[in-house]
Amino acid sequence: MSDPEHRDPERRRSPLHEVHAAAGATFTEFAGWSMPLKYGSELAEHAAVRSAAGLFDLSHMGEIVVLGPEAADALDAALLGEASAMETGRAKYTLMLNAEGGVVDDLVLYRTGPDRFLVVANAANRELVASELRSRAIGFQAEVQDESDDIGLIALQGPRSLEVMTEVGGFSADQDERTEQRFVELITGLRNYRFLAAWYLGHPVLVARTGYTGEIGYELYVAPGLLPELWNALLETGRGSGVLPVGLAARDTLRLEAGMPLYGNELTALTRPQQAGLGRLVRPEKSADYVGRRSVESFDPAGHRILVGLVSEGRRAGRHGYAVRAGDDVVGEVTSGALSPSLGHPIAMAYIDPDAISRDLAIDVRGTALPARVVPLPFFTRPDRKA
Repeated sequence: MSDPEHRDPERRRSPLHEVHAAAGATFTEFAGWSMPLKYGSELAEHAAVRSAAGLFDLSHMGEIVVLGPEAADALDAALLGEASAMETGRAKYTLMLNAEGGVVDDLVLYRTGPDRFLVVANAANRELVASELRSRAIGFQAEVQDESDDIGLIALQGPRSLEVMTEVGGFSADQDERTEQRFVELITGLRNYRFLAAWYLGHPVLVARTGYTGEIGYELYVAPGLLPELWNALLETGRGSGVLPVGLAARDTLRLEAGMPLYGNELTALTRPQQAGLGRLVRPEKSADYVGRRSVESFDPAGHRILVGLVSEGRRAGRHGYAVRAGDDVVGEVTSGALSPSLGHPIAMAYIDPDAISRDLAIDVRGTALPARVVPLPFFTRPDRKA
């Protein structure tokens, strides 16, 4: 497939676009961006992440900084989570809700200082999230800055990602490059949803133990101009270990196996957290009021469809929008589905009627009833994955 930007110049390009093109990437449109769908075999890329590591370009994501003496209070009023309870160096998965308790976006929140936070939003919701944060910060001593164009993001994910990060060189614990060994010590001890404020070749970099694949991994926030050099260094260091660049196709099957929701599929403005299996994020003990609080805390999931995992036999998979049936009754709808590369059988996430969970279910695959059964999420968990 040719680069779609030759047909649609309105699509934005990643700072790594030419690097991807030189690697033979097939591009696709995603949230207004031209992003690599795959470089060769999406199955090989998926397998690389599960067996070694994969490198992802996430330049399309939104990075929004909230700072000021009341930044934590402003975020407490804006988001479902409790920013004020976070320590510097911690990250948190959270949600922004609308007044009805539906999901505006799912976010990762980093506390980068006593009065400074980084909010990472999905690409399609970047402007909406920034606008909502500004609106919800009115009355607080807090400033909201959309710094997406000034921050680049790549992710290294997989069981060998730590090995690559400690071998690549160029990282240091502070601006003094002689602290490279200290960086190795810090990243080796870095736990899930923590991050380091470090340096790469004399430039600041935020190294976060976060990801979207179900594997141990790291997300690296750096200046966009530094991305090509860092990308190539990581690939070259990991090449002998089987590390590959990975496109959006494998990223989607990886996150599906890990049971991670995708905004626009599992999460929408009409979805309540309790329906999506995210009721744990609703904390009645939180002291601050926030947008959507009354609606989400009073929501009764009884009678509303809930998100479940479905597995089937054979090779045909249910896809987004396919109906889930119990006999002649339509009892749900698939939100994401694929033939799982790791498990070898079809998997899907779907919203179904709660009273249909115990019934004999089938996914309507273009007129063919594909028997399916409900299983707990996630579909895939690495048994040796550490916290």
